[in-house]
Amino acid sequence: MIPKIIQGGNFSDNRGTISYVNDFSFANIERFYIISNSDENPIRAWQGHKLDSKNFYCLSGSFEIYFIKIDNWENPSKDLIIETVLVSALDSKIVHIPAGYANAIKSLEKDSKLISFSTLPLANVSEDDVRYPLDYWNVNDK
Repeated sequence: MIPKIIQGGNFSDNRGTISYVNDFSFANIERFYIISNSDENPIRAWQGHKLDSKNFYCLSGSFEIYFIKIDNWENPSKDLIIETVLVSALDSKIVHIPAGYANAIKSLEKDSKLISFSTLPLANVSEDDVRYPLDYWNVNDK
């Protein structure tokens, strides 16, 4: 599988606004997290997943989501291509990152919130989660 954008939309009338992503299926979702990075540390990086797929949706503010296809889990190349997607509360979409990737998220605004839907049960996380130092791949050049 490859990463993809699942585009949604917004509907507004005199009652307010509804944001939606009707083409997203919750069939394999096991858990979710709401992420708010601190103002002092706006980047959360790098977390890899051998088995877990991640699905990100911006609830408020905006984020840059970075992801890299891992070539070797024990010693990944420092020259891997960093892909980037901008998500915003104004643009209703889900970024799907399949298993086999590492990701990083960067808040672009104060009080930004991102929800992450995961496909792996919590009991299996310890065998899946691989972390790399913040500076292993440089997102500040992006």
